[in-house]
Amino acid sequence: MLKIRLQRVGRKHDPSFRVVISDSRRSAKSGKSLEILGSYDARKKEPRLKGERIGYWLSKGAQVSDTVRNLLKDAKIIAAKKKK
Repeated sequence: MLKIRLQRVGRKHDPSFRVVISDSRRSAKSGKSLEILGSYDARKKEPRLKGERIGYWLSKGAQVSDTVRNLLKDAKIIAAKKKK
C-alpha cells in the first residue's frame, strides 16, 4: 500500500521534514521513496506542498498519515476532518 507521510531530514534540534510517498512496508528512514511531494519546516510552521501531485496520488489510492492529513487540510488541498 502506498502512503503519504513525513520523512525527517536536517540537523539535530532543527526539525524539518519532507512529505514523501512510499511503500508502507518500508521504513520512512530508509530513504526509499517514490516521489518527494513537498516539505514542512516545523520551526516556522510553513508547509510547501505540491497539491497537484498529491491529488494525483490520492486518486491512485494512496493513504495519508494523520499528521500529513492535518497539513493538507490546513493548506485546503483536501476536505477532511482533523485527527488528533
